[in-house]
Amino acid sequence: MNSLRIIGGRYRRRVLRFPDSEGLRPTPDRVRETLFNWLGQELDGQHCLDLFAGSGALGFEALSRGAARVVMVEPASKVIAALRENAKMLENPPGVEITRGDALQYLASTTSKFDLIFLDPPFEKGWIPRLEPLLAGVANEDAAVYIEAEHEVGALGDWRTVRHGKAGEVHFQLMRRETG
Repeated sequence: MNSLRIIGGRYRRRVLRFPDSEGLRPTPDRVRETLFNWLGQELDGQHCLDLFAGSGALGFEALSRGAARVVMVEPASKVIAALRENAKMLENPPGVEITRGDALQYLASTTSKFDLIFLDPPFEKGWIPRLEPLLAGVANEDAAVYIEAEHEVGALGDWRTVRHGKAGEVHFQLMRRETG
């Protein structure tokens, strides 16, 4: 099993364990630290969607920093089992929902709305353009979208990049809707 630490908030220093799985690339500590500096250290009361949960690093970090609800969507059964074990290790926080399923089907079927959406799909599979038309339906008006991709994503529907960085081959960006 692989492992990583939650870097801030209530569960700081707790170790998450996760299996190897195709396309699973945990968000490195330095990138998570940058992201949560961009967002502000606390996410009190926010509803977050971790659409390609993988290791759970982004979702559990959001919970640790006060998110009221985090929905983690993941298709691989062994990864889902690890996410559930990690939630159990954190004493099953009431705001965590772990769902086995396909990202597109989840977006098309949910009635939930989110303040923050994490998109870290497997690379080279064309996920971002396929997700784009469905995101507005699950996003609150002032929702932010965080993306990790193999290339920079300048725009995603109404969202535009407001912060970006690069770590190795990974481009990461925080997007917000254009106003006016």
